[in-house]
Amino acid sequence: MEDKTKLIIDKDFRLADVDDRLYGSFIEHLGRAVYTGIYQPGHPSADEKGFRRDVLALVKELGIRIVRYPGGNFVSNFYWEDSVGPVNSRKKRLDLAWRTVESNEFGLGEFADWCRQADCEIMMALNLGTRGIADALNLLEYCNMDTPTYYADLRRQHGVDKPYGIKTWCLGNEMDGPWQTGHKTATAYGRLAAETAKAMKAMDDSLEFVVCGSSNVDMPSFPQWEASTLEEAYDYVDYISLHQYYGNREDDTADFLAKTQDLENFIHTVTATCDFVKAKKRSHKKMYLSFDEWNVWYHTTDADNGQMARQPWQHAPRLLEDIYTFEDALLNGLILITFLKHADRIKIACLAQLVNVIAPIMTDPRGGAFRQTIFYPFLHVSRYGRGTVLTPVISTGTHDTARHSRVTDIEAAVVHSGADGRVTIFAVNRNPVRDLTFEADLRSFTGYGVKEFLTLESSDMKLVNSATYSPVVPGNRTDFTMTDGIFTTTLKKYSWNVIVFRNRKESIT
Repeated sequence: MEDKTKLIIDKDFRLADVDDRLYGSFIEHLGRAVYTGIYQPGHPSADEKGFRRDVLALVKELGIRIVRYPGGNFVSNFYWEDSVGPVNSRKKRLDLAWRTVESNEFGLGEFADWCRQADCEIMMALNLGTRGIADALNLLEYCNMDTPTYYADLRRQHGVDKPYGIKTWCLGNEMDGPWQTGHKTATAYGRLAAETAKAMKAMDDSLEFVVCGSSNVDMPSFPQWEASTLEEAYDYVDYISLHQYYGNREDDTADFLAKTQDLENFIHTVTATCDFVKAKKRSHKKMYLSFDEWNVWYHTTDADNGQMARQPWQHAPRLLEDIYTFEDALLNGLILITFLKHADRIKIACLAQLVNVIAPIMTDPRGGAFRQTIFYPFLHVSRYGRGTVLTPVISTGTHDTARHSRVTDIEAAVVHSGADGRVTIFAVNRNPVRDLTFEADLRSFTGYGVKEFLTLESSDMKLVNSATYSPVVPGNRTDFTMTDGIFTTTLKKYSWNVIVFRNRKESIT
């Protein structure tokens, strides 16, 4: 077992530019994501539209660039017409996905207003479960067209003169899942997705489309679903979706943190499937990936299933309110590093979700909002991970876990910001027993020194943050050396690390 990890970083080892939409998230009409989450009229922090300003401040802090809406499973029985126009005339609906009642008090117009305040784009999901092409075209006209036609006029009657200009559209959600309202076979779904995208492009050819991939890597039809769907839709779509959640029911930290090995295999398999269909079709178009649902999710699953069975048809009940641990933050950091390592194919990613529901931000309906442990790795990568991904030459030790072999001790990604010249290393030491020496060779960047060295460190893997106490917050370290372009330090066992380098005149070394 090696006690040292070495990185050689060169400015010419460029992989790809990071798409800002890699730092996206997700708001579904589920639990308290909307009601008492982003929207709570009468709350002390609420503005005149009912948007919680304390939540908006945290969303802006995270630097979210795109938000997927309104689902998720919810979208497969969503009637968008019920969510627009005068609030007092909107219909209440049964949500079949989460067995709740949707009041539609907050709808498409409110979400568009919220996104403007949050400075992010809308990634709109279409109902291809219980509805289809005609309704998708009506929604597109309502959102994007400035024509003297019925649905564009309807939007103007609702007080919105300027079109929303939504460019990224999801063609349904998890249509391979038997739990999905309107579940379809791969071929049937692929044809519907293709015809929907083709018709919508006839109205606005600037649109981009995400076609549904498998709901998760364990689906029996994976990856044949991707192949069959793309056989039908490849020429009309731009991205295929990936969804994956991870848990630690076995309470095995070392094996939990090794699960990004599975994530690597998932990404490689989907990429290979896309390229197979590309070759089969003799296409010149490259299919990109949209990882539009990802997170840790397992803490509340059993309780949530019981509540939905025993107490259905509530409005905005507490569901999926996982309280995240220190080890969950480490895994999320590892997932973000993996996304950066595949920035040449992954262009969109949505942390699911944003507020209260498996989220980095939690709210108290009678109090404030707080940052969960997983808030910080996302914050750091969003803040420092914009630019060009560099592929380092890396040498690190390995270890075995209960279900994974040859797990790398240290996982790392490097981003070079062309705007200000900054170079940032994101690294996780997931070795289960020891601190490790970490050396980075930056001689390609003449005159660089360390600007900042941020860490999350703890010996307690189950440590959590709350509204009253937040022990998991970033710390600053200064115990390193930088000599002749070689950076050396020790990365603590089970730690998240962000090392920012700048020209020496702007650094602390």
